[in-house]
This record gives sequence, structure tokens and C-alpha cells, in this order.
Amino acid sequence: MDRIVFVFSISFLIFIGYSAYSIWSFSSQNELVKADAAIVLGAAAWDDEPSPVLRERINHANWLYENGYAEKIIFTGGKSGKDMFAESEAAREYAIKNNVKTEDILIETKSAITEENLQYALNVASNNHLETFLIVGDPLHMKRAMLMTENVGMEAYSSPTQSSVYTSLKTKIPFFFRELFFYIGYMISCPFR
Repeated sequence: MDRIVFVFSISFLIFIGYSAYSIWSFSSQNELVKADAAIVLGAAAWDDEPSPVLRERINHANWLYENGYAEKIIFTGGKSGKDMFAESEAAREYAIKNNVKTEDILIETKSAITEENLQYALNVASNNHLETFLIVGDPLHMKRAMLMTENVGMEAYSSPTQSSVYTSLKTKIPFFFRELFFYIGYMISCPFR
């Protein structure tokens, strides 16, 4: 019995170590390919103002759009607490102010977590005949997000923000451990979905 516990413990530690390495190394993967749309993963908005994290995601999606990598932008994210606007609505207004054509923006306003961001964005995309996607999020978030795109059946490519607010070790390390926790939880729960 002790041997089984020992082998399981070592195996789990190896799995954690490999997951950590995967998340960190994948964070720099930026696949600049032409796609039908950039999907911007939700982040906090303060009423009609995007948080600094969301703003940098929007700026990156705008860059992809302006440089011909994405024909449309799909913003994701619902309302939080007593906010008057959904994250995606705040993102849309910010993008319009920064020269993205209104007709090239699509939104969903129901999602609260990354998996929902992607599922609801895929529903919006299907209704608009969009089939290929660039996924925009913070670099350390991309490994988990891209695994989710595979599981919902998206043809998707990783395009993390190049100007994330998580740049110093003081901000990057807590975000990394949070992602590691959620990534491992998602991996463990996959067989039961």
C-alpha cells in the first residue's frame, strides 16, 4: 500500500511539474495566422470602462484586426455584480473608439468563466458563418484556453497579448500559480465532462 501511495505521489508531482513547464513555455507562442475572427477572452470591466487587463486584450485584438489577421472581433464576458454593462459591451465601446468598425464586432454577454467565453463565442461565430479563430488572452492563460478550444471543437490559434499587465515577477507569479491550479483542475475534470 505504501508503495502505491509513493508511486502515485511521485506521478502527481511529475504531472504538476510538466503542467507548470507547459503553461510557462506555451505563454510565448503567438500564432499569427489569418482567421475569420479574434475571440477576446473576458476580463473585468468597471461599468463601461475595461480594466487594464481587458484593455490590453482589446488592444491586441485591435492590432490583429488592423493588420489583417482577423476579419471580425468577438468580445466575451457577462456582467459582474451590480455593473450596468457586460465586459463584452465595455470592450465593444472601447474598440469602436479605437477605430474598429461597428459591423466587424460581435459580442456575447452571458459568460462568466473562460470555458463559457469560448462556448458562447462559438455559438455567435456559428450564427455568423465564422470558422477560424485567434484566441486573445494573457500569455499565462493561453495553455488552458487552447485546451478548451480543442474540447469545444474550434479551429483556433493562440495569440496572447504582447503588453500584458502581468509583467513583473510580483504580478506574474501569483497569476502563474492561479493558472496552474485551474489548468490541473480542468485536466482532472476532463474525463467527467
